[in-house]
Parts: sequence; C-alpha cells; structure tokens
Amino acid sequence: MTSIDELFKKPLSAASAKRKLDITKDPNELYKAAKLEANGDVKSKGKAPVVEDEAEDDGYAGPELPPDFESEDIPDDDEGRFFGGGMERQTAQAMNYIDEQDQGEVVNEKFDVTWLRRFALNFEKKISKNAELRGKFENDPQKFMASEADLDTEIKSLSILSEHPELYNEFANLGCVGSLISLLSHENADIAIDAIQIISELTDEDVEAEQEQWDTLVNAMLDADLIELLAQNLARLDEGSEADRAGIYYVLGVLENLASQASIAEKIGQDSHTMPWLLSRIQKKERPVSQNQQYSAEILAILLQSSPKNRERCISLDGVEALLQLLSQYRKRDPEKDSDEEEYAENLFDSLTCLVDEASGKEKFIEGEGMELAQIMLKEGKFSKTRALRILDHAMGGSGGGAACERLVEAAGLRTVFGMFMRKQESQIIEHLLGIFGSLLRLLPGGSAPRIRTLAKFMEKDYEKIEKLIKLRRDYASRVSPVEQAIAKERKSLTKEEQEVMAGEWLSRRFDAGLFSLQLIDVILAWLVAEDDGAKSKIVSLLSDRDEDLSLLRSTLQEQIEGLSEDEPGQKDHKEMLETLLQFL
Repeated sequence: MTSIDELFKKPLSAASAKRKLDITKDPNELYKAAKLEANGDVKSKGKAPVVEDEAEDDGYAGPELPPDFESEDIPDDDEGRFFGGGMERQTAQAMNYIDEQDQGEVVNEKFDVTWLRRFALNFEKKISKNAELRGKFENDPQKFMASEADLDTEIKSLSILSEHPELYNEFANLGCVGSLISLLSHENADIAIDAIQIISELTDEDVEAEQEQWDTLVNAMLDADLIELLAQNLARLDEGSEADRAGIYYVLGVLENLASQASIAEKIGQDSHTMPWLLSRIQKKERPVSQNQQYSAEILAILLQSSPKNRERCISLDGVEALLQLLSQYRKRDPEKDSDEEEYAENLFDSLTCLVDEASGKEKFIEGEGMELAQIMLKEGKFSKTRALRILDHAMGGSGGGAACERLVEAAGLRTVFGMFMRKQESQIIEHLLGIFGSLLRLLPGGSAPRIRTLAKFMEKDYEKIEKLIKLRRDYASRVSPVEQAIAKERKSLTKEEQEVMAGEWLSRRFDAGLFSLQLIDVILAWLVAEDDGAKSKIVSLLSDRDEDLSLLRSTLQEQIEGLSEDEPGQKDHKEMLETLLQFL
C-alpha cells in the first residue's frame, strides 16, 4: 500500500439521488456513492445518462443440453465443475439454510433507539482511537491506517440513518452530530469528504423527515460550526484531484440543502469565506463549463434570492461587475442547449436580476454599462434576449430605478423596447415590457427630456402603441373574467370565515389568468390619460367601441389601492401614486 489515502477511495453505502455526480472516465479514479449509478448523469435536471445498450442475448450459445441435465433434481453448478460444486446434496442444503438465516438476520435488523445508542458508542470509540493513534504515531502512518479504515467504514454506515429520520432527535441528543461535524477538519481529506457526503444525505430534501426532525438535526450541526467547516473544506480541497472534486460537489450539495431555509441561507451568505469562494469559482475559465462551476453559480443564485443582506454583501464584493463580465460572452453566442453551460448562464442571469433589485446594485449596474449590454442582447441575442429584458425590468423599477430609466432613454433604448412591443411576443416578454413602461412613466421626472421622449413614443404614428395596449387589455380581461365568474359562484356557497381562508388562493388564480398584466396596462393607460389630452381622447374613443369607459380603469386601480398597506414605505408610495391617478379618471 503506497498511501493511506488509498483506503478511502471506496464508495459510500448510500447517497442522495437528488443530484448525480460526474465520474471520471478512468476506472482507476472512480469515486462515487453506491446509490449513484456508474454512469451517473451530471445535470441537475436529473436526466438519465445516455448508455450504449449491450447486445441482447437471452439464450445460450451452442446446442441444447441433453434432457437429463434439465432436471430440477440437479443443483446449480455455478463454478462449472462437477455435481453440486463438489458437495453432497445434504451438505449443499445445509449451506443454503445457513445462508438464508444470515440474510434474514440482516434484513430483519431493527433500526431503533437501542441500535442508535450502540452505534453512537462504537462511533465515538472509533473516532477516539483514530485520534489517539494519529497523535501517538504521527510519523508512522502504518500504525494508524487500520483505525482510519475502521472509522471510514463507520462513517459510511451512517447512511442508513437517512432512512430513519425518526431517530434524528436522538442522534442529536447523543452528541453524535458534533462528532460527525468535527470530522470535517480531519487531517485525512477523504475522511472529511465521506463525512460531508453523509451530512448531505441526512439533510437532503428527499429524506422523509418532519420539519421538526430536520430542524433539530440541522440546528445541532450549525451549533457545531458546520458552515465554517464547510467553507474551510472549499478552501483546502484541490479540484485537480478527482476525489477532491467530488468533495467540492458534496459541500455544494450540503449548502443547497441548508439554504432551503431562508434564515440559514442568510448565515451562509454572511460567512466570511463562502460568498467570496463562490464568486471566485464561477469566474474560473473552463471550457466546457464543469459541473462544479455550474453548481457554484446555482448556489450563488439561491443565496441571493434568499436574503437582501446576501445581495448587499455580494454587491460589496463587486459581484455586479463580475456577473456583467461573465454574461458579456452571451451577447450573441448561445450556450449549448441542455448543457451545464446553459444552466450556468441561466443562474448568472438570475443572480444579476437579484442584485439589481437593490438600489446599490442598480448603481453598480449602470456604472458597469449594464444598460448598454442589455440593449445589445435585446437586439442581437437569442438565449439572452428574454433574460436581459427581465434584468432591465428589475433595474428600472423600485427604489433607485429612476437613474436606470434615464440611462435607457439616453442609450436610445426606447426604440428597442417599443419596437419589441409592437411585434408579436410571448406573454412573459409582454409582461416585462409593460413593467418597463410603467417604471418610465412613474420614475422619469415631470417635464424632463427623457419623459417627453417617452410620451412621444406613445403618441407617434397615430397612437398605435395605445391601440396595442387596449387590444392587450381586452385579451387579458377575457382570460381573467371567466376565473372571476367561477370565484363569484364559489363565494356564494361559503361563509365569511371560509371566504377569508380562500382569499389567497382566489387571488393566485386570478394572477395566473393574467391579472398582473391587466393591472399594469391600466396603470399605464391612467398615466397617459393624466399626461396628454390627445391620449385621453384616443383611449376614451377606443373603449367606447365596446361600450366601455374609464370606469374600467378606475375599478382596477381601486382594487390595487385596497391591497396596499401604508405601513411599508414602498407600498405607501405606490398607493399615493395610484390615488393621484384616480383623480384623473
């Protein structure tokens, strides 16, 4: 044996099926969990790998056996020797009986508190023995290799606990969680990797644990400094090694599991090492994009979606500039479809969208010429077009969006977005365009050149944009109306208390039918009525074609006002704006 590390290249006994780890094509570097297929697919979408079918051959080669050899009285001779593998019939029967009994003992083993306590005792003994021998024979690995192998086996046997989450509370109470977490700092990185993989299994979303059971286990892990130790492993593992590359993957898997809770996601994002490591990892130049690079971008997006504090921290680390640089390669080039790179790019767009929701992120986005990059993507991109439009929608809305609105006008972006609006588009693009129009009308200063240019776009070519808005309004209203009628029928048969319970679901159904876009259109039309007499006359004329009037807009705005609270600053400002617009209707 040339190295102690060779002991620990064996697979774990079980692993999460949520994601599948890439494995090397060199069988000598094989590193995987037993639950993962040998050709485990990399992609997080869970698609099965393409495997060449082996030649089907259900029959036997050569002539058929003589009838005598087909008798059921003749035992199987698996080794191709004489009758019964050299054993008499009674001996063979006795051996089969013993095998059946041994198998029965394994199958019938009871995994309960008693088993767990027995395991915990052995687990602690193995850890202590290995630590003692390592300290005593630090310069003679041969003296502690056997104890390390025993510890490795014990760690892997913990996999069965993921099938018995009812034992999580007892596992935490016994102190085993702290012992398991402590192994993340073990001198042998392979021991740490095995422990990380077990932690990933125990916290996986596929484990059928109650929330209270999961919380108890994870809180005990966090108390043992899990996040900090995971970050230390990210720093010490070298992806040039297949085993370490797998270790990075398992660390990211644990982070994903933990980030399912927003409060924990915020702790991860505020860790002094994790966010900088993720930003550094996604910027490594790799062709093709590796699984770990894609996974790192995904974890970053999850953390940014979970917490404003995480977004602010990423912005302070120049995250906006980094993402703009990475996304600039997709101005005209599309990533290969259904590839790791496509998921990678998608997560980069998601991350940047999160960052520009913050006022400081909008500022960095403008400084980094993000508005110009987005406009190029709108003109020349395919994969990037819809995603760039979504980023613009977020950058131009909310607090601090006024500067982005002005920059769009200055960069001649009005022609691009209004040109897209007049062409046939899918509903998602239309929704983002409506959001951009609403932000322009709300945030551009009154009487300013950018505002006048925006209003002129709505008025040009005999108000063709207003005609398109009215047409869209009727399309969305035709979708929302049947849903509202169905809800009205349901409402009649329910008590007041039951109606309050159903209110959220009803609103969700109306939004799914297109209520949000309908509301956006009515706010835009209300702005145009308030801004220009010619626009008002056109809108009134178009509505009268179907015996409609401005009361339609009033009712939509009134409903929005009733749903807003004055206790929150953002909602308070929006409510005041809508109340002002009502006066012009």
